Amino acid sequence: MRIGSVALALAVAAAQAGAVEGPAAHHAAIVVDGHIDVPSAMLDVGFDIGEKGDRAGCTDVIAAYSGSLPRRDDGNYCTHFDLDRARSGGLDAAFFSIYVAADYVGKTAAEGGGPARRAFDMIATVKAQVAAHPDRAMLATSAGDVRRAVEEGRFAVLMGIEGGYAIEDSLALLRAFHAEGVRYMTLTHTKHTDWADSSGGLYGPIAGAHGGLTDFGREVVREMNRLGMMVDISHVADDTVRDVLATTTRPVIASHSSARALTDHHRNINDELLRAIGANGGVVMVNYYGDFIDPAFNATLPGRYQRMAELGAKLGDDPRIDWMVEEETRARLPRTPLSALVDHIDHIAKVAGVDHVGLGSDFDGAPFMPAGLDGVQDLPKLSAALLARGYSDADLAKILGGNVLRVMEANQPVAP
Repeated sequence: MRIGSVALALAVAAAQAGAVEGPAAHHAAIVVDGHIDVPSAMLDVGFDIGEKGDRAGCTDVIAAYSGSLPRRDDGNYCTHFDLDRARSGGLDAAFFSIYVAADYVGKTAAEGGGPARRAFDMIATVKAQVAAHPDRAMLATSAGDVRRAVEEGRFAVLMGIEGGYAIEDSLALLRAFHAEGVRYMTLTHTKHTDWADSSGGLYGPIAGAHGGLTDFGREVVREMNRLGMMVDISHVADDTVRDVLATTTRPVIASHSSARALTDHHRNINDELLRAIGANGGVVMVNYYGDFIDPAFNATLPGRYQRMAELGAKLGDDPRIDWMVEEETRARLPRTPLSALVDHIDHIAKVAGVDHVGLGSDFDGAPFMPAGLDGVQDLPKLSAALLARGYSDADLAKILGGNVLRVMEANQPVAP
């Protein structure tokens, strides 16, 4: 629950001004998102989180699929997140994704540098923007920091690396990222690292290379445990999840994954592993992306992949191809209903336990969001839907942020 007179006064003032709508239980809770990709827009196109991401001319979002974010023809970049909308939607904290695509592996300095350089550049950009808005945002590295930010009426910016390529097979680099404030690492993205198997890309799974984790991969997990950096098993293969759970001594997270039993996509988590994550004490933070929660969108993936190949043959290496295909798909399919997202949260709560589910939107990393969720400002609608489904205020507080704060605390390093 929110604490302190400052937070209470801010909530009352916002409500009186008409800026805050939705269930009281939503605004009473500490709301944490496990995965927002806005740093890609911050670094690549100069988006300022203090500006309006839904300004005039913004009707859709270009997702950060490749790490290369083109400006739209009208020059605008349209986001799901900005600081003003976070406040109006009652979002208190988010893990900003330090997203490192596998494509950065092997890049030279002339090409912009490799994975570690990409991650350090993005971290520097995040820190610079937080410093530019000291009255509205603060960098957070612990659950205590998140609670302090809420008390002070500031947005808590957390950081998680997406793509273990960033450490370039070096525990020293892993330690350096922790020192920079990174508090989770997704072990892979769409391709294998040299030490962990990925589940594959959006359009299909890939065959394993290591059978899960290598011996060095287990060293990575153990060092993350020692440092107090959460192990994120979104994007990894099922065998990798099993090896992580057999190795870790701390609860894990899936920062943005949904339920495979409801939408049969390899990026989602099956019931066997949901139960195992619950037994580990971890938390699965549900992804809002239509392809992962809506079987109708998921069914379009083979056709979309073929369409991308057709456009690639005509247009070459045009970074707008992803966006063009997504727009064509969105034009012919109705938006995913909000109830589909609630179904995934509900399923994970029933299989893993209500103490083991959270929110990991993939805002600004995916274009197909459920109807009514056009950005962080709309989060009270999700809380209202969960309450209507029968969740108590106490359980809602767990789902919105309490569960991941508990896992963060459980990952704090133990003093020698």
